Amino acid sequence: MLLRSILANFEERRLNETRASTDSFRDNTLREMDNVLIIRDATETDFDQWRALWDQYNVFYGRVGSTALPEEIVLSTWKRFFKPTEPVHCLVGEYAGRLVGLAHYIFHRNTITVENTCYLQDLFSDVSLRGKGIGRALITEFEKRASQEGTVGVYWHTHISNEPAIMLYDRVATNTEFIVYRKNLSKKPT
Repeated sequence: MLLRSILANFEERRLNETRASTDSFRDNTLREMDNVLIIRDATETDFDQWRALWDQYNVFYGRVGSTALPEEIVLSTWKRFFKPTEPVHCLVGEYAGRLVGLAHYIFHRNTITVENTCYLQDLFSDVSLRGKGIGRALITEFEKRASQEGTVGVYWHTHISNEPAIMLYDRVATNTEFIVYRKNLSKKPT
């Protein structure tokens, strides 16, 4: 009887693993024979590929031409990722030897918890690979990193017109229904 129970358990586990494997295959994620999606910290050698994704992200949000980010901001942002004293971090998604996604996040204090919180400021995946699990994988790693640092919550926002992102975000987090207001302030003379 015990042997029968063990064998039944084993068979059920094997069947579940097969189902999970089949579901993953059908899931339309980035998995092929020798290629898998790798989520990792950006390295300084990633600059050119990161820049291409960063430029696409900024074009998506209308920061192009006369409204493009100045080069000083782009380079300053990149350099911050590699300074240990900075609270700004960059994850990248790599697939088949090329970068296919990015996530920028910032740890900061807040007034409603003792612990820091973490803001996912930018999330972007290669437009030709949307729906392949890149965004979800970047969010999962972002949450893991935030948790490892002792934060008790993470947050982000998106534009109301970004329907593909909203579909993903509605599955992985709660829409707080807060509205974001922004006002640019002029630089004070030095």
